[in-house]
Amino acid sequence: MATFKKTAKKSSAKSRAKPTPQQQAEQFTKTISESAQQVWLAGVGAFSRAQTEGNKLFENLVKEGLNLEQTARRFAGGQAEAVRGVVESKVDQARERAVDTWDRLEKVFEDRVQRALVKLGVPGRDDLADLSRQVDALTKELRRQGGNAAAPRASAPRTAARKAPAARKAAARTTATAPARKKASRAKSPTA
Repeated sequence: MATFKKTAKKSSAKSRAKPTPQQQAEQFTKTISESAQQVWLAGVGAFSRAQTEGNKLFENLVKEGLNLEQTARRFAGGQAEAVRGVVESKVDQARERAVDTWDRLEKVFEDRVQRALVKLGVPGRDDLADLSRQVDALTKELRRQGGNAAAPRASAPRTAARKAPAARKAAARTTATAPARKKASRAKSPTA
């Protein structure tokens, strides 16, 4: 830094003589190069000092780190059980909330799907159960009246296909008259 001050004094003495622009540029360049030289030397000095004192500083930092780690472990060991209990209770609460929320979401979804199915005219579970009971009753009635007439023959698939429209009409007539037959058979039989 002393070199920089000497240069500054020299330049101030020369500046009294009104330098030319070229001289000013040379003087500025010289000042900048001297400053850069000083910065470089300061950096080299800092590097040298870091090398000599770096190992000592590193060892001291490692010792301080070990002390802090031991202190933190002692503190954490005492607090770990308390923290674990709090965390487990919070997790249980969060799990219960999630289950409740999921159940509510599932219920809303089921309700919306059910409403959409009703709007589309899709039969519900109760409708299908009623239909199944009616089919069972019709099957029993057909077996009672004609033996095993409800079972189609496997040897004549083509004739069954031709008779399908007629069979549907007959089934429709049977469905329409089945409740009347039941009432009549109940009135005749003493067990019913």
